[in-house]
Amino acid sequence: MPLINIGDGRHLRDPDDLWQATAERADQCVLFFDFDGTLAPVQEDPTAVRPDPAAIAALAALTPLVKRIVIVSARPVEFLREHFGDLTRIDLYGLYGLEHSHLGGATITEPAAEPWVPTMAELAEQATAELPSGTLVEFKRLSVALHYRAVPHLAAQVEAWGRAAAERLGLRVQIGRMVIELKPPVDGDKGMVIAEAVRSTGCAWYFGDDVSDIKAFAALRERAAVAPDFFGVCVAVANPETGDEVSAAADLTLDSPEALGVFLTRAARRLAAPAAGPAAATPND
Repeated sequence: MPLINIGDGRHLRDPDDLWQATAERADQCVLFFDFDGTLAPVQEDPTAVRPDPAAIAALAALTPLVKRIVIVSARPVEFLREHFGDLTRIDLYGLYGLEHSHLGGATITEPAAEPWVPTMAELAEQATAELPSGTLVEFKRLSVALHYRAVPHLAAQVEAWGRAAAERLGLRVQIGRMVIELKPPVDGDKGMVIAEAVRSTGCAWYFGDDVSDIKAFAALRERAAVAPDFFGVCVAVANPETGDEVSAAADLTLDSPEALGVFLTRAARRLAAPAAGPAAATPND
């Protein structure tokens, strides 16, 4: 793990020390999380995905200890609300920022994206009719995801179909883990969400597992470059599908969503008792 400049002349590497530095400015710190592959193990059927229970419990413990907790996902806000609805003090950004809900409030949609809903509905119908059996077409109202996890040998065919459809309709393409997603030509990605959100913060952590999360990592580093009192920590949740690309862009790598749950549980203990020294290891750590 590289040394991280935390803005007061100290350069830290150890995660416990970084959580201690976070505790020192907890009222200025935001924790950002991707959903699929980060807080929740990836499943062949995206509708079957559920967040890791330990991660959920840790988020509940962390929420009163920091300025904000934010979920930034390719999922719609309503899907996220189903899984985090009991945590009313967190912010939800769905569809790469085209939707958001603040502290359990109403879902707000980016106005420029709304006119594309009929196009996306038609595209989902066409994809269902034309793509080979085994391809899962996920209609998200403002985007369409074409999953080929169940038929990985068809990856090139599904991606070629998606890219051709995007070019024909003037859509944007987002590649992910065994999926190609088509989105409206409206500015919005995880990096933009994070760049806006950290303008008034003293520190931030971002946890992600996919190539779309690299833009979020970059947003933290760009903020640190122009704000001497800010520090950001980029954490990758490793997986074989993205190889080393995401891990190489991060400061710290965890092995799985389950490992993230353990890591966040330790972090909550650290932030709850910042003067007690490094969180003691337990047999379950």
